[in-house]
Amino acid sequence: MEKLIPFTINDLAKVTNHRSGEIKFGEKMIIVPKGADTIEFLKNCEAKYVLLGIPEDIGIRANYGRPGAASAWDSAIKSIANIQHNRFCKGNHIIVLGQIDVQKEMKEVEHLDFNDIDDRSKLSQLVERVDKEVSHIIFNVIKAGKIPIIIGGGHNNAYGNIKGTALAKGKPINAVNFDAHSDFRILEGRHSGNGFSYAYEEGFLKKYFIFGLHENYTSKSVLDIIKKIEDRVRYNTYDSVKIRKEKDFNAEMQFSLDFVKTDIFGIEIDLDAIPNIASSAMTLSGFSIEELRQFVSYFGQHKNAAYLHICEGAPDLGEEKNNHLIGKLIGYLVTDFIKANFEKIEIKSSITK
Repeated sequence: MEKLIPFTINDLAKVTNHRSGEIKFGEKMIIVPKGADTIEFLKNCEAKYVLLGIPEDIGIRANYGRPGAASAWDSAIKSIANIQHNRFCKGNHIIVLGQIDVQKEMKEVEHLDFNDIDDRSKLSQLVERVDKEVSHIIFNVIKAGKIPIIIGGGHNNAYGNIKGTALAKGKPINAVNFDAHSDFRILEGRHSGNGFSYAYEEGFLKKYFIFGLHENYTSKSVLDIIKKIEDRVRYNTYDSVKIRKEKDFNAEMQFSLDFVKTDIFGIEIDLDAIPNIASSAMTLSGFSIEELRQFVSYFGQHKNAAYLHICEGAPDLGEEKNNHLIGKLIGYLVTDFIKANFEKIEIKSSITK
């Protein structure tokens, strides 16, 4: 894992605000000791969850989006480090692995214009380079028996998450995606809008459910493609659930879980589905934060949940005085997932003992 920048004990100390009489996650979270073999350490460590940051927005730029998501990892880790360690959720359940080194790629992308055909090709090639690193690290984390929690970055990284997990498991996996967009666009070169279609086409993605599509922003061509493969790709729309009230939110969660739970599945969360959350494709209409948290908890409690990916949040695009709120939201989602998932792991392990 050459392109991994490990999180150190000093890094953890810098982001943790110590306070007398309190114990913060940053005082309890685990880091890979300096000089230790990362893979061996992961295999032998009791902590189940592995935090990984991908501070890039290359795929977003390649998809005509607004950059800014590269800042989410820094915001998130600062927030997570200062969550209270208590009976409800414990910091020592988490290994902070670090972040993927994308500095070179981010430097290269600064002078590229997605309106230029040649530059678009270069952008896609840079996304492919990131894909390679993401899938490699996720493969190793899953192979070590851990559950990765990935904080992006663009939704292009869904491809690497799915590929890495599928390779580690030796078979294609399923995915559920809480998103206003399908990210199932045509195979026109890699970007944040086609991670799932590439994973599907290459045989890493078996079944895929898109939860909460926005009808106004889903093309006819994508809908036509999905209709032809509805045995493997299904969706509901935000409009049908919350506007026309044709479908019930809880019933739809059950329906989509039934669709993906037959095998290992990844949980993909795109923060642009939530109103007023700074992101590349910010929206004014969408599910509430409470509904998103319920979604993460609901899917996280299933034994086949293999990873959690939270992406597209862009603190750099938010209000200057409140740009910490994206990190705080990500912190809630991370702990919601762990609380739901850890109980299932504990029950499962006690049964097998």
